Amino acid sequence: MIRILFVCTGNTCRSPMAEAILTSKNIPGVEVRSAGVHASSGQEASMHAKNILVENDIVHRHQSRPLTKEEMEWATHIFTMTQGHKAVIISGYPNMIDKTFTLKEYVLDDKYDRDIIDPFGGSEGIYRETFKELHDLIAKLVIRLKE
Repeated sequence: MIRILFVCTGNTCRSPMAEAILTSKNIPGVEVRSAGVHASSGQEASMHAKNILVENDIVHRHQSRPLTKEEMEWATHIFTMTQGHKAVIISGYPNMIDKTFTLKEYVLDDKYDRDIIDPFGGSEGIYRETFKELHDLIAKLVIRLKE
């Protein structure tokens, strides 16, 4: 079983969209969750994130959750949206280093451009750009997971 945890800041934009995109692929043997390093419990995904998912025929009911040790232990792979999120995890839980990567780092092996821009507070167009970036990265992630 592959258990993927996507992590961002508030768990209302990037990580829920990533979770929804990968979940919509219905890959046998893959479970997906998301959390935020500064998230509160029970918030819905942002309005623009929900709208973009609907535009792309992805149904996802989301309630935000804070990142916990239990969530990280559950995961076989932790994919963060930024290097900052990765640093927060590794500084607090150094034993998670072997399974924690930025999403871009893992699928693109890019040493310099590892962050996915946070659309929070931006226009629907910015959310659309973030969705496209996540969608493309997750398509590559699916290929990598099958290797």
